[in-house]
Amino acid sequence: MSRFQWCGVLLATAIATAQGPISLEHPAAVVALQGNLAHVQGIDIEGHLLWVSSVDRETRRGFLDVFDARAGTRIRHVEVQDGERFHPGGISLDGDAVWIPVAEYKRASSSVIQKRDKRTLALLASFPVADHIGCIAAGRGRLIGGNWDSRELYEWDMSGKFLNRVTNPSKTSHQDMKRRGNYLVASGPTGPLAGLVEWMEWPSLRVVRSLRVGKTDRDIRYANEGMTVRGRRLYFLPEDGPSRLFLFRLP
Repeated sequence: MSRFQWCGVLLATAIATAQGPISLEHPAAVVALQGNLAHVQGIDIEGHLLWVSSVDRETRRGFLDVFDARAGTRIRHVEVQDGERFHPGGISLDGDAVWIPVAEYKRASSSVIQKRDKRTLALLASFPVADHIGCIAAGRGRLIGGNWDSRELYEWDMSGKFLNRVTNPSKTSHQDMKRRGNYLVASGPTGPLAGLVEWMEWPSLRVVRSLRVGKTDRDIRYANEGMTVRGRRLYFLPEDGPSRLFLFRLP
């Protein structure tokens, strides 16, 4: 984390302590994605490329797509299910790989954590987990996965060796998360009307910054599912097809 970013965290911490979470209300940009998606689960972005995971419960299939984030056009599409495990969760880019958990569609079940080539989406490696993992954050040589609503967070090395398990004290139902330096940036609903994005120290999970976000003009919470952050840009993909990518500028 740069000095500028760290100063921003300190300032936001002071605001959050004094007044509660600050709010984001109006997106800086909105991009409509062409081609319907199933039920969106997670996103990540790099340059002009957007990766999206989604699930179709009726056909019991999970998907990973790549879009041009500027034009909204689909570039690549693969299925990712593994037997009874067809529910992909929140995803994370790391180097040349995209990490994606694929779980049974029920709480306290099982998952397989997949490592895929971020360009071709080909499966490179995987390892099993005896829980439903709904999102994953990759970085600093570690993987951090949240189970159903991220009530428990697991930590593995990049080979899948279990390292740690931490109970999440946040009341937010985190659906997508990213590793940024020493922090987890996680988002999710806090109720029917709104959601939060939280910056949490790892592994203490102390919240150092919170942003409250509301709903789209289709009455869908921004923090409903897919979220990622790059520098001072915060992205959401909350809607199923026809889906729209929302960009917010971080204060």
